[in-house]
Amino acid sequence: MNAINIEDVKEELKIPDQIKIFDTTLRDGEQAPGIALTVDEKIKIAQKLDELGVDTIEMGFPTVSEGERKAAKRMVELGFKSNICGLARVLKKDIDAVIDSDLSYAHLFIGTSPLHRDYKLKKSKEEILNQAIEAVEYAKDHGLTVEFSAEDATRTDIEFLKRIYGKAQECGADRVHIADTTGAITPQGIKYLVEELVKDIDIDIAVHLHNDFGLAVINSITGVLAGAKAVSTTVNGIGERAGNASLEELIMAMRILYGKDYGFKTKYIKELSDLVSRASGLPIPYNKPVVGNNVFRHESGIHVDAVIEEPLCYEPYLPELVGQKRQLVLGKHSGCRAVRAKLNECELDVSDEELIEIVRQVKKSREEGKYINDDVFKDIVRSIDENIVDF
Repeated sequence: MNAINIEDVKEELKIPDQIKIFDTTLRDGEQAPGIALTVDEKIKIAQKLDELGVDTIEMGFPTVSEGERKAAKRMVELGFKSNICGLARVLKKDIDAVIDSDLSYAHLFIGTSPLHRDYKLKKSKEEILNQAIEAVEYAKDHGLTVEFSAEDATRTDIEFLKRIYGKAQECGADRVHIADTTGAITPQGIKYLVEELVKDIDIDIAVHLHNDFGLAVINSITGVLAGAKAVSTTVNGIGERAGNASLEELIMAMRILYGKDYGFKTKYIKELSDLVSRASGLPIPYNKPVVGNNVFRHESGIHVDAVIEEPLCYEPYLPELVGQKRQLVLGKHSGCRAVRAKLNECELDVSDEELIEIVRQVKKSREEGKYINDDVFKDIVRSIDENIVDF
């Protein structure tokens, strides 16, 4: 049976020719507990996001601090190709903080679900609607590009959601966001919701998905296939609780699995990921897709044999595409070919008998709890061939 070719189903899937990335690493990502980025850290991350080619960088929440406003002004001065956006509640003072930061782009939000209306805001639907209208009108009157988010949209009744998005559109909002604030929607749910909203909303729709059930990326992709024009992401998927849709996972899934290269300079992905990890203090899990340390590491003898012959046997794409490098790791699962490859790397030649003994010692050492780094490997080789002094 032939494998399914994505080209055969592209038309049915309605894969868009272009999507926009609204990256919120510096805002929603920074809202993860324990993270507080300095102005310089924000600037460095923004520079790398700009190099990668994201459409919009949500730089933070200007009303929060002088540091946020300083970071915004510096980004504007640097003249990035990416748009620079500031978050604001539907309050004039928040919008004024965006304006005072020299930004021309605001992301306005207000909670719309029954939980947010009754417990957080203690406001009626009409009060929330009027507040949203006044804020969008105020921002547009001051010449801002406006994104409008209904916070907790995925737990809001759809008729009210359509109504508030419709009013935002009437007031001049440039795009509306579906915020899945607690990661509570399924792929089927986001498909239905986007398709329903597209029927009534004429401006672009963006999706902002959280990862509480590990569905943020697939929900984002499903939203795009259903008609959303933009996706909110964070580097390494950082953010509140379980985080947000991972920028690198989304980009690579669309490029490799859905066959859409949106022009992102993916060679910067690993460098950007490491930069965010250092600045945030959040380590990258070894098994993290795309950027994890184990993604292009191979130990199993059968796998290594195949990877040496043809890397795509056990890699979905070449590591250089995302700024990674392949690593052949020696351990209890290693075979002769992996050890021979390591010896060749060290420009050493040993007999077949010596090779077999080196393999045996590698396995034994690993089972005894030693990690086979270069120093341990050298000691093993020297113990078997006394003529090898240094390499």
